Amino acid sequence: MPRISKTVTIGGFDHVEAVVLGGGRPVVIQTMWKDCLSFLDLEGVRGKAIVSRIEALRSMGCRLLRFAVPDLEAAEALGKLASMVSMPLVADIHFEYLFALRCLDFPIAKIRINPGNIGSPEKVKSVLSKAAEKNRPIRIGVNAGSLPQDLRLAVDSGSLDRAEALVQAAERELAIFKEHHFDNALVSMKASGIADTIRANRLLAARTDAPLHVGVTEAGPLVAGVVRNSAALLTLLGDGIGDTVRVSLSDTMENEVIAAREILGAVADLQGKDKTGGVRIVSCPRCGRNGFDTHGFTARWLNRLYSLDKDITVAIMGCVVNGPGEARHADLGITGAGDKVLIFRRGEVIRTINAAEADGAFEEELKKL
Repeated sequence: MPRISKTVTIGGFDHVEAVVLGGGRPVVIQTMWKDCLSFLDLEGVRGKAIVSRIEALRSMGCRLLRFAVPDLEAAEALGKLASMVSMPLVADIHFEYLFALRCLDFPIAKIRINPGNIGSPEKVKSVLSKAAEKNRPIRIGVNAGSLPQDLRLAVDSGSLDRAEALVQAAERELAIFKEHHFDNALVSMKASGIADTIRANRLLAARTDAPLHVGVTEAGPLVAGVVRNSAALLTLLGDGIGDTVRVSLSDTMENEVIAAREILGAVADLQGKDKTGGVRIVSCPRCGRNGFDTHGFTARWLNRLYSLDKDITVAIMGCVVNGPGEARHADLGITGAGDKVLIFRRGEVIRTINAAEADGAFEEELKKL
């Protein structure tokens, strides 16, 4: 049976969209902004570009966006940005609880704190009090690399395994939350190891009904990171554990969102469930027969295709051998032969054009679907 956690609502006030986690709802995809945010970033053309990128992430399937808040300026800048967009923004706080208090003065939808470095229970209590007043949820974010000192020493000495240490750190914080009657919380326990991530989340899932944010931290560059996250998330989500995911990559936010979408789709496929909608891309790896630059075309179109609100399959194939024949199930496909490009629909060639016209013709046919 899938784990049914309690529900937590993120946003849903002022102009901020409401995102509900838990309660058996579909898993929510999130990512994290890759750069430090300043007021200069929010002015003029740069500000418009940030807002546009956030809207593009939303159209690709991202529903929560987290920002590091390393200082007071970053807290103030994030507060300004939160007034400019409808996607719920999350403040990621380490070390200084006063930054969390300041973020709660703005329409920032959620606070993440790390019990390993946020400070004394009194500091946590002050954050809880203000979050309760503002009706903002808090994520208890436990990381293997920043456990409370006693747990870290126990792991280093071999008297406690890392997964259990992660769980104990989360449970300590949940106990403080309960003591102060704060129930608007969710939990993450992140490790760079796949086995630790799986075991920790399985243990805590059996001990609490708090929604769980799952993923492998410091997972590495694109290929390595996708593989490691897939191994952990396919297992956990297959067990019904996990209410929101972030695929942590040393790569773009867009690729984190795409990877998360594909992992969720793979879970549904393995469980025999219908695909949740959206564009599915199939493409050949390319070989010496290639007559069409599949790599270049895919790179140009990847983010745009994942942003479409269409339930279709698109094929990007390298030659006529693997073109309309092998991808005849595709709603729209493109391939090439010599200096010609073929566009096909469900196995039937509908246009033959020069390579220079490929992108324009493909866009025209895409709009017809």
